[in-house]
Amino acid sequence: MGALLGDVDPLKEPVDIHRIASGNPAAVNEVPLNQIIPNPYQPRSDFDPEAMEELTASIRTLGIIQPITLRQTGPESYQIISGERRFRAARAAGLTSIPAYIRKADDAAMLEMAIVENIQREDLDPIETALSFQRLIDECNLTQEAMALRVGKNRATIANSLRLLKLPEEIQQALKLGKISAGHAKVLLGVDTPDRQLQLFNLTVRNGWSVRQLEQKVQQGNADASAPEEQALPALYQTLAERVGRHFDGKVAVRLGAGGSGTITIRFKDADQVERFIKDLKTEE
Repeated sequence: MGALLGDVDPLKEPVDIHRIASGNPAAVNEVPLNQIIPNPYQPRSDFDPEAMEELTASIRTLGIIQPITLRQTGPESYQIISGERRFRAARAAGLTSIPAYIRKADDAAMLEMAIVENIQREDLDPIETALSFQRLIDECNLTQEAMALRVGKNRATIANSLRLLKLPEEIQQALKLGKISAGHAKVLLGVDTPDRQLQLFNLTVRNGWSVRQLEQKVQQGNADASAPEEQALPALYQTLAERVGRHFDGKVAVRLGAGGSGTITIRFKDADQVERFIKDLKTEE
């Protein structure tokens, strides 16, 4: 911190937020929150409420550990390049200012910096990452080779990520919500038509297939809807899957065997989700 701040003690001496104009991009500046506006180029479209609450609680206890990055848009106005989660959490925690690095950047440079920094630092879902790569191509005129240098990933990784955007919208949304994994999506990309992709996707979710099981179905070519194990469930069992699935983000699979026997598989996130389910059952009683 001494190397970053020089002789300034931020706990004793206020930092001049305009000194960045003299060309010191490593300086940490304390910027009032009411002078900051969010980034219109933010690649992340969803902020997990639980994660935001945890970050807010941490900031209340420890403060901001890592400064955000801003660009100055006026005498007393700034725009976020990266760090919107920290900005939102700081505001929710009741802070009035936040430590920040301030860079000079035009709109095009800001867009590129914002996307690249988010890809490198934030936990984007696979679709958000793919959309970010696509924006670098469409809006920043970067090639896949140039992107690879910017984000520190190889070209094949970027190409595979971009291919996810060719999947039907329903499958992209399921991947975004975690109903299927990136491994499932990669297998579905190898299927020849969107209709068959959707058919296999629905069977994967309904039956709780692993990536390996989905691969086997594709290889065997027996994903036809007329196959006994792949027929639509009777209404009674569909109702069962839907009712239970409400408590587990739809991650419930019901399978029928011979003689009317069957299994129900529930994929849950954590113990809290199970406890809420049990409480709801008691309430319904």
